[in-house]
Amino acid sequence: MAKPFKLLLHVIGTKGRHKNLKMRIGIYVEVILFVGVPGKTNHGQLSIFVTNEMKVLSPCLHDIPRTGLKDPEKRFRQRHLDLLVNSESLKILKTRSKIIRYIREFLDSRDFLEIETPVLSGNAGGANARPFETRAHALGINMQLRIAPELYLKQLVIGGMDRVYEIGKQFRNEGIDADHNPEFTTCEFYQAYGNLETLMKDTEELLSGMATVICGDAPIVTKSGEAIDFKAPFKRINVAERLSSVLGSSLSFLEDEDASDQLKTLCKKLNVKLSGPFTVSRVLDRLISDYIEPECIQPTFLYNHPLALSPLAKDADDNGQRVAARFELFVGGKEIVNAYEELNDPEEQRRRFRAQLQERDLGDLEVPLPDMDFCDALEYGLPPTAGWGMGIDRVVQLMTGAGHIREVLAFPVMRPMSNNDSK
Repeated sequence: MAKPFKLLLHVIGTKGRHKNLKMRIGIYVEVILFVGVPGKTNHGQLSIFVTNEMKVLSPCLHDIPRTGLKDPEKRFRQRHLDLLVNSESLKILKTRSKIIRYIREFLDSRDFLEIETPVLSGNAGGANARPFETRAHALGINMQLRIAPELYLKQLVIGGMDRVYEIGKQFRNEGIDADHNPEFTTCEFYQAYGNLETLMKDTEELLSGMATVICGDAPIVTKSGEAIDFKAPFKRINVAERLSSVLGSSLSFLEDEDASDQLKTLCKKLNVKLSGPFTVSRVLDRLISDYIEPECIQPTFLYNHPLALSPLAKDADDNGQRVAARFELFVGGKEIVNAYEELNDPEEQRRRFRAQLQERDLGDLEVPLPDMDFCDALEYGLPPTAGWGMGIDRVVQLMTGAGHIREVLAFPVMRPMSNNDSK
C-alpha cells in the first residue's frame, strides 16, 4: 500500500470513480503517482487535473483556511483546525513534550523512581486550593480530585523510597486567566536527606540545562519583552527581612493571637487593598505579591517565608525569628517552583492542621481539611526530606514565549458559549 498523505493542493478527479470530484485541501488520499495536468479552477485556484486512478482514504468536508487562523475562540474550540493551519501551535506542543522528557531524564539520571499516585481521594490535600468534588456511587462516598500529590509521595518516602517523583495532572477549582487553568500539570519530587541548598542547586542546574537544550542560543523573552538569563547562581531575596522593611516592623507579632488585625492595620497605613478572608496567610501573600514578586523578572529565589505561609514545611531560625525552611523560584514575575524541607513531626503537623481549620472557619475555602491519616503515617518516621514542585505549563510558557497558558495546553478549558455566540 502506498503511503497516504494529506493534500496540499486541490486535485480534480477526471477519471474513474472520482471523475468531476473536487478534492478539498485536507483529504487523505492513496496513489502510486499523480498523473495529470496542472491548471486552475474556474475560481482561479491552483489545481491538478488527475488522469489516473486514486483512492480517497478519508474525506475532508470543510474548507481549510489558507492563511493563519487568528480568532482565539475558534482556535481553541477547534484545536484540530488550529494545528492544521498554525505551525506555531504545533511547535509549542512539540516543545512541551521535549521539556517533560528533559525533566524526566534529569530525575531518572539521579536515581529517582517515577510513581503514580491517586487522582481521586476522600480528602484532597497537599496545597491550599479548592478541589473539584464528585461521587463514587459504587462506594457510596463523596470524593475529590487531587490538588497535589505531595502527601502520597511523602508516605512513599516513609515506606523506604528515598527518591520519588511524579509528573501528572492536578485539578483546582479556580478561575481561568493567562497563568491559570483548572486542569494543569506539575512535577513533584521528594528526596530523603536533601535540604534547601541542594534543592536550589538542582533547580539552577535543571533550568539552565533545559534552556540550553530547548532554546539553544535563542533568547528567552518574557511577555513584557525582557530577556531572561538562566545562568547560575540565581538571585535570592529573604522574604521575612523584606516584609519587615516594607511594614516598618518586626514580624514577631505573627505569633500573636491578633496577628491578622495587626497586619491589617499595617496594610491600611500602606494603602494596600485587601479582600477577605482576612487570614494571616492571605494578607502575607498579598504583601509578597505587591512588594516582592514584581522584582522577580530574572530567576529569583524567595526564601525564609513567614511560617504561617507553609503549614507542611519545617521551621528554621532567621536571626531569632521562626521562618519556614522553604523557597519559591520566580521568573518573569511568576512562580515556577515551590520547595521546602518537609515537616516530619507528627504532633506539630497535627497542630498546624488544627490552626488551618481556624482559617477555614474564617471563610478561606481553599484551606484543605486535615489529613489525619498522613499524620498517622508520619509516626512511622519520615527521614529528613526535601520536597520540590514545578508548574510545567508555566515553564513551557516561559520557554516558548507563549502569552497565555491555553497556548501550551492541547485542549484548554473554555467557558461555555452563550446562545448568541453559537449563532
